[in-house]
Formats: sequence, C-alpha cells, structure tokens
Amino acid sequence: MDSLRIQPGDNVAVALRPLSKGEKIDGVTLREDIPAGHKMALAPILKGEKAVKYGAPIGEALRDIGPGEWVHTHNVKTGLSGVLSYEYHPAKTPVRSEKPGTFRGFLRKDGRAGVRNEIWIIPTVGCVNSVAKNLEAAAASLKTGSVGGIYAFGHPYGCSQLGDDHKNTQKALAGLVRHPNAGGVLVLGLGCENNNLTGFQKVLGETDPERVKFLNCQDVEDELEAGLSLIAELCETASRDERTELPVSRLVIGLKCGGSDGFSGITANPVVGLFSDKLTAQGGSVILTEVPEMFGAETLLMDRCADKKTFDKTVRLINGFKEYFLRYGQQVYENPSPGNKAGGITTLEDKSLGCTQKSGSSPVRDVLSYGQPVSAAGLHLLQAPGNDLVASTALAVSGAQAVLFTTGRGTPFGCPVPTVKISSNTPLKEKKPNWIDFDAGKVLSTGDLPACGNELYDYVLRLASGEELAGNEKNNMREIAIFKDGVTL
Repeated sequence: MDSLRIQPGDNVAVALRPLSKGEKIDGVTLREDIPAGHKMALAPILKGEKAVKYGAPIGEALRDIGPGEWVHTHNVKTGLSGVLSYEYHPAKTPVRSEKPGTFRGFLRKDGRAGVRNEIWIIPTVGCVNSVAKNLEAAAASLKTGSVGGIYAFGHPYGCSQLGDDHKNTQKALAGLVRHPNAGGVLVLGLGCENNNLTGFQKVLGETDPERVKFLNCQDVEDELEAGLSLIAELCETASRDERTELPVSRLVIGLKCGGSDGFSGITANPVVGLFSDKLTAQGGSVILTEVPEMFGAETLLMDRCADKKTFDKTVRLINGFKEYFLRYGQQVYENPSPGNKAGGITTLEDKSLGCTQKSGSSPVRDVLSYGQPVSAAGLHLLQAPGNDLVASTALAVSGAQAVLFTTGRGTPFGCPVPTVKISSNTPLKEKKPNWIDFDAGKVLSTGDLPACGNELYDYVLRLASGEELAGNEKNNMREIAIFKDGVTL
C-alpha cells in the first residue's frame, strides 16, 4: 500500500512511503513529490474549503489545491479560533467488559499498587538539589532486597513563588511523595524556604513514618550522614515488600505523545487507544493530558463525557487553557512544533485528531485539575500543557504508575515512572532501539491494528510485573518538571 485514506469522506491521503511526481496513486497522478507521512490531495480543494482527514476538518485551503498536490503548511491554515461555546451531544460509547487480568505488583497500605519498589528523594526546594543527587550516588550501596533503586528528583522551585505556582509545586511534590511506585521517600528540605517542611506536611497530610522520612539540612551538622541514615531505614522497610498477584483494575496508566509525525495518528496513537479501551473495560484507569493538543478535537471528547457534569468540567478545562494563552498575549494555536511539521502534521487540528486517539473510545469519567489524584476507574482528562516533561510529570503526580509515550521522532527522556516509548514508524525503532520500547509502526506493514493493541497490552502487564524495564529506566533517565504560571520573586 502506497497511501492511506483514513476515512471514506477524507479529501486527503497520507503517503506511506516517499511518493514521486508523476506516480499514479489511488487513481490520482501526483503533481509533486510527497514525503512519507505527509498528505496528498485526492480531489480539488478550493480556496477557503476544508481539508478533511480522520473524517474531520484539519484546516482551510489558502489557495486552490489540485488533485495530486502536496497538502501542508504552505497551502493550508488552521480553522480554529479562541474561546468557544459548546453544546453537549452525548455519543453512544461502547460498553465493554472483560474478565480482569492480573499483574504482579506491590500492594500498598492505601490499597493502591506500585509497579516498582524504589526509594525516592524529593527536595522541597531547588537549593538542596545537589544534596539530593549526592545522596542518590552515596546511597547506591544501601539498595537491598526488593528495592529497585534510589533516585533523587531535583527541580528549581519551592521558594520565591506566589499563589497558584506555590500551590502547584506543593501539589506536585506531594503527589510524588504519595506515589505507589515509591516504597520509601526522603523529603529533603533546607529550612528557610517558602515550601518548608512544616508547611509542606500540612499539604501532604498524614504519612507512614516507616515509609516517609523528613530532613532539614540546616538542622544537622552533616546532611549527607543524616540523609544516608534515614535512607538506610527506608531501604530496610521497603526491602521486605514483595510482588503479589493483583487485578489489572489497580493499574493507572498515563497517555502522552511527543515528537509526533504523520504516522502517529494511524499507528501508535490508535494502538494505545485499543490498549486504553482494554484496560478500562477491566476496571483500570487511563489519564489523557496535553490540553492544548485537544484543541480541534475537543468536541469528540466532550460528546464522550459520561454525564453533563463531566461535560461542563471538560468545557472549563478547554476554555480555561485557551484563556491561559490569551492572558499572556500568545497565539492559542501556536502548534504544531517544527518537528511535527517536518513529520507531516500541518495544523493543530491535524495533530489533535491524531493525539486524542490515545484515549480510545471509552466514556470520559472525570476531569482532574493539576495535581489531583485519580480516585475512580475509567478514562480521565488531566489539566496540564503539551510540554513533554511537564505533562509526563503531571501524569505521575496524579498516580500513573507508568506512561505510554508515542513518538514519531524519538526522545530519550523519562519521568519518575516507567516512560514507555512507542514508535509510530519502524525505521525509528531500528535507528533508536535504546530509546524505543515498542514498535507500533509494524501496523503499516501488517495492517493488523488489533493484534498490535493486544501485543502492547501484554507488554504493559510484563512491565507492570517487573519483567520488562522501559528504556528510560535502563538508561537512568528520570526527571521532573513542575507546571509554572506566574511571577518569580
């Protein structure tokens, strides 16, 4: 197959290989070369008319476009505008139910499950990041029993922040302290910061003293000695934890994409969508974020909302993020990125219609604010931007034990939890096997999307059971980025 018309009503097709001027594809003679992943016109698209892909408009023609022409940023622009009014038109979403599978995880006292059993060092303020890193290195020999590793997560915040920024930092750090993948946590403070231990503990709430330890560096003569002593205690406790057979319903999986290309919406993202439907049908939970990359496809999500209350929350989520852009005088639709465009994505509609496919077809059960934990089963939408590090961290903060990250360009980074890279094309997997964990590009050669979705599901269960490690874990690529909006003192 040389090209793909995704839906019968589309007036563009995606080139599945580099196509050359003069070739006859789908009954259309090409008027110019079409790069792989990019779009060709199947019929005339007059100036001002809609280019249609995925069965939906992806933009407006800037000039007349003839059959066989390359359809991209030079002749199509976004058709989106600012804050909108929406109406709820509930769609009939399929009701799925499957016998729950199992995985081997670490059951925590609060009933949640960890897919890893690690010791985390969480600084309350960026001033002690180096201390945290030094503790991580010095504590390596303390790892014992089922403890998988000791990791520090530095960040630049925790002081000189005001209002919501300060609250976001506290919520993000509290979510990590409470994360089920951490068998033990050392909360490392300085002593004079705005996010001091006393104030942070009020946000954090009650903790298990055997699992969460606190240290103010200004209070001790030797912070490394004191920190290592506390980490040794945490390791001793966590080392006794064992994996047990648990239902898949205890899994919470984050959904993210980055460095997308023209194949992302026809391979990797739909494959993740099948995984999402399979997991939620068994009582598990998935979280979709990157709110700006819902713009242009938001009505599809709104119509899948389980009830009017959830619809109203989704409207506030979408328009609230648009107002955030406008408050700073920024273009709401300053997207896709240069890499996206090079890969064949033309407009934000094009990107969003592909991006949201990661959510499958299940009902939207809830909308989460930044830092809010998942508390129910099903598909959730989460308030966070499209930035890879910020969004992935937000998913972990809300309780995702792993993140499925689709990409057409590749990226090495990872957040605190296993960050599974899923390639939209096989050449990327072949080029970057140390980055890519799962190849969804095989769908282009096999044409078997369901089989690939089932294969991904099996892979995730092995990952959750500790039988597989994601590339970011093997390469020790773990970091956090906290959502910031406002003044720094």
